[in-house]
Amino acid sequence: MDLQLQDKHVLITGGSKGIGLACARGFLQEGARVTLLSRSQDNLDAAAKDLRAEFPSASVQTVAGDLQQAGEGARTLDAAEAAHGAVDILVNSAGAAQRRPAPELTPQYWHDAMNAKYFTYIHMIDPVIKRMAQRGAGAIVNIVGNGGKVANPTHIAGGAANAALMLASAGLASAYASQGVRVNAVNPGPTATDRLIKGLTATARADGISVDEASLRSTAGIPMGRVGTPQEVANAVVFLASSQASYITGIVLTMDGAKTAMVV
Repeated sequence: MDLQLQDKHVLITGGSKGIGLACARGFLQEGARVTLLSRSQDNLDAAAKDLRAEFPSASVQTVAGDLQQAGEGARTLDAAEAAHGAVDILVNSAGAAQRRPAPELTPQYWHDAMNAKYFTYIHMIDPVIKRMAQRGAGAIVNIVGNGGKVANPTHIAGGAANAALMLASAGLASAYASQGVRVNAVNPGPTATDRLIKGLTATARADGISVDEASLRSTAGIPMGRVGTPQEVANAVVFLASSQASYITGIVLTMDGAKTAMVV
């Protein structure tokens, strides 16, 4: 299947690690041009070096910025477009609220959770979607997380941020559909990244068990018998961003190995 992504400019927030980096690989395999955005220039340099080694003829650039700051979305977008031209596709994978047992939550932590997840996405979506609408074309894929659908005692604040992002994604899809912009969300379940280890650590602390036991319990609840891989999530993201998904917008795609048995 030709996804028709050749030479498309893809901006990936949180692109230096985990699912974001896997998405970069997926788009580069399709011939797209990729801009990685992260807070750490060192992480960006390491990711870009690996990608250029894997794809010698690929076009990869990096932009550093902290998307928890409202003005950073427009600034980093300007930098990305100055080098690679208009952004055709935005993939948001930056930021995640740390998991924490409910008794440890504080008002400040609730604010921090929204800043870490919700606003890092919104600050970039806002300038990107408006420019896409002016051009009459574009696709946005938000990598959110199933914690916004099913409440977890160690992920309440982060789950609330995820739920807000799902609603924002669906609402923006409706608002901008007539202007040629599609917005979709992907909800990964447990995925083999560094964030998974941090989440298991919080669960272990809340339940008074070892991290290994928390990992076994987590996997036992997945009918497929394993956690997902970053590349599996990336495969779905790349498809949703492509013209082969031209009539798909406003969806929230769950990817959790059938862990959440629900009709959506």
